[in-house]
Amino acid sequence: MKKILYFLPLALAVSCGNPESKSNESNEETTEKIEVSEPKIVGKEVTYEGDSIIMKGYLAYDENLEGPRPGVIIVHEWWGHNEHTRNSAEKLAKAGYVAFALDMYGEGAQAEHPQDAQAFAGAVMQDFDGAKARFNAALDVLRSNSNTNANEIAAVGYCFGGGVVLNMARQGANLDAVATLHGSIGAIEPAQPGSVKGKILVMNGEDDPFVSAEAIESFKSEMETAGVEYEFVNYPGAVHAFTNPEATEKGKEFDLPLAYNKEADEQSWIKLEAFLADVFKK
Repeated sequence: MKKILYFLPLALAVSCGNPESKSNESNEETTEKIEVSEPKIVGKEVTYEGDSIIMKGYLAYDENLEGPRPGVIIVHEWWGHNEHTRNSAEKLAKAGYVAFALDMYGEGAQAEHPQDAQAFAGAVMQDFDGAKARFNAALDVLRSNSNTNANEIAAVGYCFGGGVVLNMARQGANLDAVATLHGSIGAIEPAQPGSVKGKILVMNGEDDPFVSAEAIESFKSEMETAGVEYEFVNYPGAVHAFTNPEATEKGKEFDLPLAYNKEADEQSWIKLEAFLADVFKK
């Protein structure tokens, strides 16, 4: 079944409570106490190797949870492995996942200028066999962690990272779920029937000039032809990099159409958590 969403959904907050109860005999008020342990997030840097390079990622999980849980790989923007993806890893850990923010450039490299970012990202995408090796090395790190259910894995990508995870899915990666936020949607190799193993969620800024209407229609056509179960969400008023609080400043500095959008950021995160919970039945 294919599901397409063209508008920003309203988030409905529902509060539930237990009515006050009283004993019929003593007429005394009784209170039931439920102890809920607060998340204790462990975050640690992990050095690993793939595609003949050393990479530096960030692993996060809730130490207070018991037993294996689904794992989520996070792929950074074209700026490189930074605090934005580390923060996402910690948020996913609080939501009950083992999250690993990988490093696609090696040695934790970060770009300070768009020209450098374009060079880093272009080099990775032009050698996608190498990109797959780097991605799979990170998957090995995530799957090998004792807190991870190695049979339940999702991938989340931002901007450049969105292009990475979508193209991994198109080329048959064993992923139960793939989600992108303001990600590139072009195909290195278009999806074929049966090639995509899991569900796909694309969250896009409706006013993002980097993602044209033609590109969106082409993506949807590709997914439908390949029989992929997917959802495409457009957030009104949002441009590129709408989840990154530093985007507005970078946009002004380099005269680029980048801007943080608090509403789209919050709504897309709610959507992401609901998507993952549905896939993993949490």
